[in-house]
Amino acid sequence: MASIKKRGNSWQVRVSWFDDDNKRHFKNKSFKLKAEAEKFANENEYLKDRGFASVDSKTPFPDYFWSWFTTYKEDNVTERTKLTYKQVYHALQNYLPRTPIEELDRRKYRKFIAQFGKQHAKSTVSKFNSLIHACVKDALYDGDINKDFVEGTDLVYDKKRTRCVDYLSIQDMEKLCSYLIESLNHHFTAKYMILTALYTGARLGEIQALTWKDINFNFKTITINKAWHETDHQFKDTKNESSKRIIRVNQNLLDILKELKPNKTEMVFENQYKTIPTSSAVNKTLRECLTDCSINRQGFHFHSLRHTHVAYLLANHVELYIIAKRLGHSDITTTSRVYSYLIDEYKVQSDNQIESILNKIHKKKVKTMNSKSIQN
Repeated sequence: MASIKKRGNSWQVRVSWFDDDNKRHFKNKSFKLKAEAEKFANENEYLKDRGFASVDSKTPFPDYFWSWFTTYKEDNVTERTKLTYKQVYHALQNYLPRTPIEELDRRKYRKFIAQFGKQHAKSTVSKFNSLIHACVKDALYDGDINKDFVEGTDLVYDKKRTRCVDYLSIQDMEKLCSYLIESLNHHFTAKYMILTALYTGARLGEIQALTWKDINFNFKTITINKAWHETDHQFKDTKNESSKRIIRVNQNLLDILKELKPNKTEMVFENQYKTIPTSSAVNKTLRECLTDCSINRQGFHFHSLRHTHVAYLLANHVELYIIAKRLGHSDITTTSRVYSYLIDEYKVQSDNQIESILNKIHKKKVKTMNSKSIQN
C-alpha cells in the first residue's frame, strides 16, 4: 500500500512493491499539494494491480505510454479510440522498444517520427503525435522528465497515402437533397438520416441515437449527448466529452423530421421493422441515391456527408471556430488538421476576395483626387 504523510510544507508519498525475487522496493516522492500526492499514490497502486511494479523516468517509453493510458484515459474513451491508443503503443514498441522516457530528446523523437511517417498518411502521423504529446505533457507535470521533447516536432508523412477529404460540390449537394426530399417514406428512415447528416454534420452513431427528447422544435436545436452501438443495440457514450453539444438546425430539417412522428417510436429513426438502420444499410441507400442522381463518386460514404456539411459552411464563410463547435471538436486544431485541404481550397477564394477589396482602396483614392482636381 502507498502511504501519504505531511512533512513540513510538502506531502510525501511512499510506494512499495515486491519484485520477482520477492524483494521489497520503495519509492518516495514529494508534492506541494495533497491532491497531487493522492493522484500519484493511486496511479502507482493501479499500475501494480495491472502488473506494473512502478512507472518512473527509467521506464521504457512504450510501457510508460501504456500505463499512462490505462491510468488516465482508458475509462473515458470509446472502444474505437482504445484501439488507436493500442496502435500507438505497438508503434512505440516497434521503434523505441527499450528506450527509457528520460533518455528521449527532440532528436530521437524526430527520428522516430521520420521513420514511422514514411509508411503512414498525414492524418495517422498527426493523430499519433498528438496522443504521444499528451502523455509527455503529463510526464513533465509529474516530474518524470524535465523537457517536452515532442513540442515543435515537424511531421513527416507519406504524401501518396494522404487522402483529401471527400465531399460533394454545392450543386451535387443540392441535387441530392432535392432527390431525397422528393422520395421520402416515413416507413424507411435511412434517407431521413442522410438528410440529417447533410444539415447537421453529425456522425452516424450520433444520428442513430437521436430520440424525440433530443429535438427542441421551439428553439430549433438538436442535443447530441450519446451515440448508438449497432451490435449491442443500445446507447453508448459519445466519441469524447467535447462531442456532447447542442446545435442549431434549420426549420426545413425540423419539418422533414416531423414526418417521422406518426411512427410513434421513442427513437427518431426507428423504422417499420423496429430497428435503427445500420451503417451498411444507410451506406447502401446513399450509394443508390447518388446513382439515381447521376453523381459518380467512388468511395463516397456516410461520413463524407459530414465533410460535405463542412465544405458548405466554409464556402459560405462560416468561421472555423463555429464549425469546430458544431462538429463537436474540442478546439479548432482538430478541425484544421482534418479539413486542411478544404481550408486551403477556400483560402484561395478568400485571398482573391481580399485582393479585390484591397484594390478598391486605391480606386477610391484616385476617384477622390480626381474630384478635387476638377473642383480646383
